[in-house]
Amino acid sequence: MSAASFVPAPLSLYGEIARDDWSRLAAGMDQPLTEAEVVQLRGIGDRLDLTEVREVYLPLSRLLSIYAKTTRRLGSEVSGFLGREDSTTPFVVGVAGSVAVGKSTIARLLRELMSRWSDTPRVELVTTDGFLYPNAELERRGLMGRKGFPESYDRRALVEFVTRVKSGAEEVRAPFYSHMKYDIMPDAHVVVRRPDVVIVEGLNVLQPPPAPNDVAVSDLFDFSIYVDADAGHIEQWFIDRFKALRAAAFSNPASHFNVFAHLTDAEAIETARGYWNDINLPNLIENVLPTKHRASLILGKGADHSVDSVLLRKL
Repeated sequence: MSAASFVPAPLSLYGEIARDDWSRLAAGMDQPLTEAEVVQLRGIGDRLDLTEVREVYLPLSRLLSIYAKTTRRLGSEVSGFLGREDSTTPFVVGVAGSVAVGKSTIARLLRELMSRWSDTPRVELVTTDGFLYPNAELERRGLMGRKGFPESYDRRALVEFVTRVKSGAEEVRAPFYSHMKYDIMPDAHVVVRRPDVVIVEGLNVLQPPPAPNDVAVSDLFDFSIYVDADAGHIEQWFIDRFKALRAAAFSNPASHFNVFAHLTDAEAIETARGYWNDINLPNLIENVLPTKHRASLILGKGADHSVDSVLLRKL
């Protein structure tokens, strides 16, 4: 072959693993969850089943457990080298992606699966919804129509929270967000007490720092996951979820969204599509999708919500 005819392979930070190859990693692993447990973990609109758990998320949980164990061992060896007491702190995993892409289900599932491995028995989950500004503050700032955009979060409080977790604080409290009330609950908190792993899930967790000298929450992650899918597929999932919520949670008189409970199918679709086009799609394009390649691992989903490819950042 002449030099002129040689075409080098494109360079990439990631190695791609096809679904079939990834699923083979589960060989010999016991399925720790029952079908009933999977149903409880599954979000509205998600199509998670035992096969998907076994072939995709069980290997992923094992990979994360290996990373956590190896990081802890490295911390111990460095402390020994420096002649200091071992001060290894929790392994922090970020999970990012669009609204309705299924990242919350994945985060809950990984919490359950990772806790079944002997290396990571204590796993906590925190969502960044708790770090949204209260509705009154969003109203004051004129941001209610941009809820979910980076500027609607108290980023300083989120960074401080993860910094304290990563620094080994004995107890750290995060605000609690009620999806029923669509607001922060001032008298409720999520408490984290030095677990082996903390999973931080949210739309914007892979955002770069807002200013050059600032710290981004992603700087504090030991591993990060981006859940990816075609925007057209996510739009349909968002609409399907809105319709399901209209028939379930929205019908609760105490729900902030009770005003949608009596919409017809056509009205529900039109309303959901309006929210998607006016808020969620612009946020995806402007803020969420550009952070994809900051992730350690990218899960690519197909139209049926199943994962069809895995991109793992090279070491």
